[in-house]
Amino acid sequence: MSDVVSPEGGDGSGFESGGEQEDVSLTADANGSGSGSGNELAEESPHGRIGTSAPAPAGTTPPKTPTDPTRLVRRSARRKERVPTAGGSTLHLLVLSSTLEDTTVVDLATRTVMRVRVPWPEGHEPDISTFDVVEVTLADDPERDDLAQPEATTVADLPRHVGTLRGRHLRKILRRLVASPDGPLLGFPGPSAPYWEFRGFRPSVALIEPTRRPQLIRRQADGSTWVRFGWDRDDVWLPVEDRNAARALDAARRDRLSGKSLATALGFEPQYLLVTVSPPRDGHCYKVCAAVLPSG
Repeated sequence: MSDVVSPEGGDGSGFESGGEQEDVSLTADANGSGSGSGNELAEESPHGRIGTSAPAPAGTTPPKTPTDPTRLVRRSARRKERVPTAGGSTLHLLVLSSTLEDTTVVDLATRTVMRVRVPWPEGHEPDISTFDVVEVTLADDPERDDLAQPEATTVADLPRHVGTLRGRHLRKILRRLVASPDGPLLGFPGPSAPYWEFRGFRPSVALIEPTRRPQLIRRQADGSTWVRFGWDRDDVWLPVEDRNAARALDAARRDRLSGKSLATALGFEPQYLLVTVSPPRDGHCYKVCAAVLPSG
């Protein structure tokens, strides 16, 4: 599964620069802040629109976006480098999932999966969505020392929305991240492991393509949402942290969804599951489903 967290080899050809028009839908507002989700937070947040830059002072010219979003995507495909880890470094990231606790992303320059800790304002949910492209700056102390989550780092401020990625190039990126169903999921058997067993050598993120179609299940005992799927020869049950998946059950008014009814409730055919290792809870780290994702 090491390919889930390692930079792509070769030319990183998720995006080719050719003469014909790119099959990419990468949208941004006229001011470069992007369309994003959760626009209702713009008026309520004392910090201004979450994920956007502050307005320029009166009498000054606002700084221009460093690069057009489409150029950013094309340029990143040609860059071969390691992920910057020094405080103050700027990264351009493709969002796979986002919660208050954790945001899982792909660094566009290296195609490396990362987990970033974002200082979201208290009382507000993240307003970035799956497949958004954002710009972040690493904190002075990125805190890259979590042995259970070796991909994790801390950012200095809220992410700035650059655009949203769609189309065949997104599908290429996702296909190249898919983990092989060899051995235990995330490198250890069972649903959890003691925190002290982690040494920073195993990935804490895996993008998987289930070998048996997933089912969403609502447990009556506590109202939690779970996903059941096949992984190699295993029958796997994981708690789901994807808010959209939970809302799909609510909208369908059912406790179990699969097949066509699941695709209808989600609004897409589920192709991938993003599985992550949780922060320690009572001394253990748990496997969780962070997102149910389409093919792109």
